[in-house]
Amino acid sequence: MTGSTVYRTDSIETPADRPSAAPESQAAIAWLLGACCFASIASMRVCDTLLPTLAAEFSVTVGQAARVIFVFAVAYGVFQLCFGPLGDRYGKLRVVALCALACVIGNGIAFFAPSLDWLVAARILSGAFAAGIFPMAMAWVGDNVPYGERQVALARLVSAGVTGMLAGQWLSGLIAEWIGWRLAFALIAVLFLVAGGLLLRAARGDATSAQDVRKGLYALAGILALPRARWILAVTTIEGALAFGAIAFMPSLLQRHHEVSLSMAGGIAAFYGVGGFLYTRVAGRLLRRIGESGLARLGGALLCVGLVSFAYVPALAWTPVACMLSGFGFYCLHNTLQTNATQMAPAARGAAMSLFACVLFLGQSVGVMADAWIADHLTDTLIFAAAGTGLLALALIAARRFQVYTPVKEAAR
Repeated sequence: MTGSTVYRTDSIETPADRPSAAPESQAAIAWLLGACCFASIASMRVCDTLLPTLAAEFSVTVGQAARVIFVFAVAYGVFQLCFGPLGDRYGKLRVVALCALACVIGNGIAFFAPSLDWLVAARILSGAFAAGIFPMAMAWVGDNVPYGERQVALARLVSAGVTGMLAGQWLSGLIAEWIGWRLAFALIAVLFLVAGGLLLRAARGDATSAQDVRKGLYALAGILALPRARWILAVTTIEGALAFGAIAFMPSLLQRHHEVSLSMAGGIAAFYGVGGFLYTRVAGRLLRRIGESGLARLGGALLCVGLVSFAYVPALAWTPVACMLSGFGFYCLHNTLQTNATQMAPAARGAAMSLFACVLFLGQSVGVMADAWIADHLTDTLIFAAAGTGLLALALIAARRFQVYTPVKEAAR
């Protein structure tokens, strides 16, 4: 590569990179992790479509109601720094299972919330414990799947997450329109209870480390000392602010500009998840054809076209296509970032992935609040124009830094 630095210096896999469990056991665990990730992302996105309803319920503006998204993202980001070291010390599966069970409480409180402040408190609790699910699931994949196969394995895990996004955005609107918004939180709580309970049983054989939790915290500082880690974390922060900030306001723009029902707004916005799901079906073939740099460029281009046209093309019929293009593009870029992130620190992968998720969702929290101000004081179309062009520029910069992985010969291990 010219004009760029070598992005990965540790191509040789560590023992942790090799499968450590029987294929049958790995498959069962992967399904349970997928169910927990589904519930986690559904919980994260459930309020996107509900913003207008919550604003009317509690007599506030849409921007003020967006606090329920902002506080979830902040709690999700900050508590990553706790669960990464805990996962490295006590076992990643065990941490995922216990966090899923704790999320039952947060969603239960949301179901009974008598005021916006109570709902905000419930979202803080849910975000804090959801923080231990997706990153630790990715770290488990990193520990058990060789790097050459990891992009595809992570894509399967991501497919569970994007399906959760579909459910969170679309079904929450449908449920709110026909029954009431509170039921959405009750259903998510039940899913967390079942998936978390089953995974806790499966986690009994999960390997633990003798590593002290304090050493895991020191590992965070060590990761930040690596130039390539700082670079990927900076890119991820900006990505979170631009992409997730725009996603949160898709349903409200549809309702405000196209005057569609709550369920239709959620259904159209859910095509973002459809695009992500389609990506997971073709991730392996795309990676072989165009490599990581090509995926980043493709992702940036599709994000720009999708987000800008979503806001400025007046035809309602185009909006599902725009959402689908945006979703496909986002996961082209994001899955490449998170695959590289699994190699930031193989010896402390839980801490590394927790730091990755931390900056992603702290970026989201900043993006959501900035976009809430724009929606209340300027025009919400500006949110999507800024996100689309910004993500294109970010993707082109990132593409110059990715290096295609070259498998290491078995004898070199």
